[in-house]
Amino acid sequence: MAKKQQTPLGIFAESTGLYFSNFDKFLKYMTFPVLGQIAGLILLFFTTYFYTINMPKLIDKYHDMGDLGTLVIISVVISLPGLAIFCKAFWEYLVAYGAVNSMLENMLRSGKVYDFEAHTELIKRRAFSFIGLWFLFGIFSVVAVCPLMWIICAVFVIYFVLVFQVFTFEPELSPIGCVKKSLMLVKGHFRDTFLLFALAGALTYVAVPQIVVKGFDAVGINTAFSHAIMPFVNLFPEFDLSMYGLGSITHADIALFTIQVIIAQILIQYTLPLRSILWSMWYKELNQGIPAQELPKTKKKSKSKKRPSEKLMEASKKKYSKKKLDDNILRRAMEKDDSDE
Repeated sequence: MAKKQQTPLGIFAESTGLYFSNFDKFLKYMTFPVLGQIAGLILLFFTTYFYTINMPKLIDKYHDMGDLGTLVIISVVISLPGLAIFCKAFWEYLVAYGAVNSMLENMLRSGKVYDFEAHTELIKRRAFSFIGLWFLFGIFSVVAVCPLMWIICAVFVIYFVLVFQVFTFEPELSPIGCVKKSLMLVKGHFRDTFLLFALAGALTYVAVPQIVVKGFDAVGINTAFSHAIMPFVNLFPEFDLSMYGLGSITHADIALFTIQVIIAQILIQYTLPLRSILWSMWYKELNQGIPAQELPKTKKKSKSKKRPSEKLMEASKKKYSKKKLDDNILRRAMEKDDSDE
């Protein structure tokens, strides 16, 4: 029996429901990837700041510290803890996008999420390909910075929006293959994909952050945080925009705006699982509608050939001989419908 097709609005509604019904679990799962980045940057900024303002005193007391090589070495050393925390959290954040994709089957069957560790490990074991895919994404982002490429890149963003879902569900494909498959899936469904893109962006990039930020403004939370960073904001000059009819931008304005941006960014990152669920469901919807002759040509599988999931499980046993994940958990994490075979 063929699976009933879902409309973009239906997928948006269901993915939103799955996210918020498991909000507590996603909140816990995303806490280090999100707040770890903020903590790392704060630590990096504070250590660098206090080292800089105390540098003249240290040089007067310890003359050897005035040497350029020594200054560079100390600067690197004091920056390492914050940088390490940020890089670790940022990597976990990138991995979370793929891991939540892998959880989709469980969510659709039971409405719940579990086995976070197993799904995360399945992405990390393909780290080389995963980094390669993000490298391609980075190149695309650099090209998109050029104003002449904005319109072209905006169109290609829609065509390439499913690359990480393809990476998760089709482990046999290379990073380039993931890009090609995403392009093929979206081709002929650009309007619906754009609609989902707009809905997801409006909810997770605009509505949720603005509602929370406005709520924090109303109860004075943002103002309290802005006062805490005023000593650092005072180091920067005020901006006089009276010639443009906007008046002056005070240090208090800068501090408040900085806090609002940070809170909005935190909320955007916390809603990453919602976007991941939505695009995974859209991938499933488009992938099931592709006629067999349109699928990329691959070698015919023999009965004796092991599936990618089985190879990954064996690799896990070898690599984690002392501390390995339970086979049943891994099997559930890599579970795929028989119709995909």
